Amino acid sequence: MDADTPDPICPLCLRPIPPGVPQSLHHLIPRLKGGKGGPTVLMHHICHREIHAALGEAELAREWNTPEALRAHPRLARFAAWVAKRPPDFTSKVPGRRRSRR
Repeated sequence: MDADTPDPICPLCLRPIPPGVPQSLHHLIPRLKGGKGGPTVLMHHICHREIHAALGEAELAREWNTPEALRAHPRLARFAAWVAKRPPDFTSKVPGRRRSRR
């Protein structure tokens, strides 16, 4: 990216994603639920981890499959408000439940 191009904005916390900050692509419809090749959004890795800590893939596919819907989810809205006060390169372990991978 050149100096004139603004950093991309995370669709969950609405903070910029500067180069070198941990980031990942989130499939709006999970790959295992038919989203392979579907729309993705670039976001901070910490925000992506929080989405998957809060919601299962069936819930994501069925109800929480847009950035607007994700920001409206109660847990994710609280997280976004909290992390928005941190610098764009902030990272932390995601608290809360862990889903088992069987």
